[in-house]
Amino acid sequence: MTEIKSTPEEMPILNLNTSGTSRYEASRFLDNPETISAYLAESMKAKDPELLMKALSEVAKAQGVNKVARDAGVNRESLYKSLKGGAKTRYDTIRKLMEAVGVELTVQPIATNSVDSGSSKQPRQAAKVASAKAAAKPKLVREGTTGKANNGQRAAKSTVASA
Repeated sequence: MTEIKSTPEEMPILNLNTSGTSRYEASRFLDNPETISAYLAESMKAKDPELLMKALSEVAKAQGVNKVARDAGVNRESLYKSLKGGAKTRYDTIRKLMEAVGVELTVQPIATNSVDSGSSKQPRQAAKVASAKAAAKPKLVREGTTGKANNGQRAAKSTVASA
């Protein structure tokens, strides 16, 4: 397949008539808890605090800013200030806002693409399994040797001891 290479100067300019269109506002579609939850979860995946605050702002618009402010226990001006972006909003405020819009923050393990058999276990559980495996391994104990044999091999007299 041949690849078409073009520069921005070669690209056509489209003059679209946008007079009959309106600006997209997510708040118009955030009409149930499942949609709101999915919308906020996706915004959190970006790991961008301003994007999360923009998403919370859209949810607040969808549910009514006055109602959300009242349910969160903050005044409307403080809510606007928190949601405007660029502000360092406290965790407590974000938690209150999320509860006010009907969602909660949850914690879950980070998904990994590891093929390791112990990766599906909880971190603490995996550590216990690893230490149990290490304890069950037999150790070589040297008897009456003064060092290693030639070529870095172990001396012939070794016994196995359990830990």
